[in-house]
Amino acid sequence: MSLDKDLQVREIYTKAVCGKGRKFSQVTNTVTPPHAPTSILGAWIINNQYDAVKSGENVEVVGTYDINIWYSYDRNTKTDVAKETVSYVEVVPLHYLDKKHKPSTAEVLAAATQEPNCVEASISSNGSAVLIRVEREYKVEMIAETKVYVVVSPNGIDDFDDKHVDFDTDDGGFEDLDPDLLDDELN
Repeated sequence: MSLDKDLQVREIYTKAVCGKGRKFSQVTNTVTPPHAPTSILGAWIINNQYDAVKSGENVEVVGTYDINIWYSYDRNTKTDVAKETVSYVEVVPLHYLDKKHKPSTAEVLAAATQEPNCVEASISSNGSAVLIRVEREYKVEMIAETKVYVVVSPNGIDDFDDKHVDFDTDDGGFEDLDPDLLDDELN
């Protein structure tokens, strides 16, 4: 980086988003009600609770949700609701990762961009269980301390009006940046 002689560079440690990832998945859960179902009248997922933990270059979203199935049995003469709590671990790879962050300061956040949702419910081939196809999607971020460089002037902001600042880097630090990253944030 070359600067005019009056300008200086400072290195600042700050917390910043140093990793990002997103994952969409479909899973099939099996619920066995107390009575063999004749037909499925409704299926829904509630009480999704989750937390995020760092795992190498991934983030694990660890959580639970309740599946509720309203079904008929005894040749469609009676109905009941079956409930089952499902535990899951979703491994989300970090597609963008700043390798220069301080790992000891890393913390992760997760947000459900699509809450777990039942997209199909069907009776199993043996007739005793219900197969629930679930879709879910999570977006994760890793926040950590990292070093940034700022240009400073002892004379304040007026120094930048007639000075040339060249931000060329010789360490190749920008080759790993994802050009679509900014577009994702703006959408």
